[in-house]
Amino acid sequence: MTHPGQTPDATGAQHRLTAALDRLTAVFRGMTAHPDEDNCTCHWGGAEELALLKVPDVELDPDLLKRTWQAVDWTYKAAMLRRILPQFATALTDGRIKPLFGLEEAGLVFHRAGWQQWPAEQAAAVREFLDAWWERTLTDPDPSVPSYQVLALTAEASGTLAPWLRAWEAHTHPTADRHLAQAVDQWESELLRDELPWDTWHDKEATRAELAAWLLRHAPARLRSHGAPDDLLHRIRLLGLTESDRWDDPHWPGF
Repeated sequence: MTHPGQTPDATGAQHRLTAALDRLTAVFRGMTAHPDEDNCTCHWGGAEELALLKVPDVELDPDLLKRTWQAVDWTYKAAMLRRILPQFATALTDGRIKPLFGLEEAGLVFHRAGWQQWPAEQAAAVREFLDAWWERTLTDPDPSVPSYQVLALTAEASGTLAPWLRAWEAHTHPTADRHLAQAVDQWESELLRDELPWDTWHDKEATRAELAAWLLRHAPARLRSHGAPDDLLHRIRLLGLTESDRWDDPHWPGF
C-alpha cells in the first residue's frame, strides 16, 4: 500500500534502497583506513580520531564523519571511503550531509576513490546504492534530498550523466514530472547562461550540452502535462537558441 501522493512503485523503490544500504554494510564490514594514512592535526583532527578510522565498524560522530569525507588530501582515498561508506551512504539518503556548495562535493568523494575499479562485489554494491537511491528519489513526492542534488551527486560519482537521465525518462509518472519541474526551475538561470548548474571535475561543457539537449527533448511535453507555467516552458525553448537569438526573444528573462 502506498502513501498519499506516492507512485505505485514507491514502496518497491524504498525496499530496494533499504536492501542496497544493507548490502553496503555487509560488503564493507571490517573495512578500515589504510594503516599508514595520516593527516594534519592542525587542520583535520587529532591522533585519536585518526586512530578511530583505523578501527572497523565503529560509528563516527557526525562532525568526524563530515571532516573525513570532506578532506581531499587523504593518501589512500579508496580505503578511507570504504571505511566510512555504510554510514556515509545512510547519512546521504537521510539528508544529513550538508555540503557548503552542493551535493556534487559528496559525489566527488566517490570519484576520487575510484570505486568503479574496486573489486567486482564492492563496485556492484556502490552502483546498486546509487541506482536505488535515484529510483527512490524519483518515486518519492517529498524526498529528503531534492532530485536535482541527487542527480549532481550521481553524475559526479559515476562520471556520466546519461544513465541517470535515461532513468528519469523511464519514470513517466506525475511525481517524476514534479521533480523535473523543480529541477528546471533550479537550473534555468545557469543553463541560459550556458553554464552547468553544478561544479564538475569532468567535461563541463559536454555535460552542460547533454543536460540542455535532454531537457529540450523531454521536458516540454512532460512539464506541459504537469501544468507548468508558460514562462518555464519558454525558458526551456530558449535553450535551443543561440545566445543572440535568446537575448532578442521576447521571453528572455533578463538575468
